Amino acid sequence: MSTVRGGSRKVLPGFNLTLGYTLFYLGLIVLIPLSALVFKTFTLSWDQFWAAVSSPRVVASYRLTFGASLIAALVNVVFGLLVAWVLVRYEFAGKKIVDALVDLPFALPTAVAGISLTALLAGNGWLGQYLEPMGIKLAFTPAGVVIALIFIGLPFVVRTVQPVLEDNERELEEAAMCLGATRWQTFTRVIFPAIAPALLTGFAMAFARAIGEYGSVIFIAGNVPMVSEITPLIIIGKLEQYDYAGATAVAVVMLMMSFVLLLVINALQGWQRRRSGGV
Repeated sequence: MSTVRGGSRKVLPGFNLTLGYTLFYLGLIVLIPLSALVFKTFTLSWDQFWAAVSSPRVVASYRLTFGASLIAALVNVVFGLLVAWVLVRYEFAGKKIVDALVDLPFALPTAVAGISLTALLAGNGWLGQYLEPMGIKLAFTPAGVVIALIFIGLPFVVRTVQPVLEDNERELEEAAMCLGATRWQTFTRVIFPAIAPALLTGFAMAFARAIGEYGSVIFIAGNVPMVSEITPLIIIGKLEQYDYAGATAVAVVMLMMSFVLLLVINALQGWQRRRSGGV
């Protein structure tokens, strides 16, 4: 058998070439657009920047956008785990159809999702016509925003947790049961530590997607200022008024807040992995 002088042949090119291409691609796709966003904001004075990002209408949109995104991501963590568990651990008729439906929000245009949810939950919709007489109003309220964000974020949690559950060793669960552990103890001490990093990753992805969501929300939100107006709509409104600096100022605030939250979540993931490895 012939050998390659100097060690085994690498599949990919050398480190310098791949690193250079990676940095070039990252700069072209991510860093240059974000830098342009920041530099445009620098055309404002500090007072103008603060006035643009702290007006009552903008602050109310922050509260709705980040609050609804957080609630939707937390809901998706719970129900995404349940959906992934059922798809991995049980066999039933129509399983492949259910598995395919999980990816529907990925393939469905967000505007179509928003129109569909509005047609379903509005006062004259299929469900809304029965809910509103009971005092349950979902469409054109913050609750409708949360529902739309749950819809578009669920696949992120399911597809992140599902492969981890598939690779999880069931022998450990059986051993715990044989040693007298209850179902709850088996889940909290054997299963949950193994899937916790994946759950955090799914939460982060669903949360990040929800923060920037626009198409599926504007139709069902009602877009009432100070009530159901999301921050991306504020940015679009400023762009339509040719207030480019004000739009970039609000966008920079969202970028900074999203970046900090993702850093915190990634730190929690790293801590959870180190903790799991030390157990």
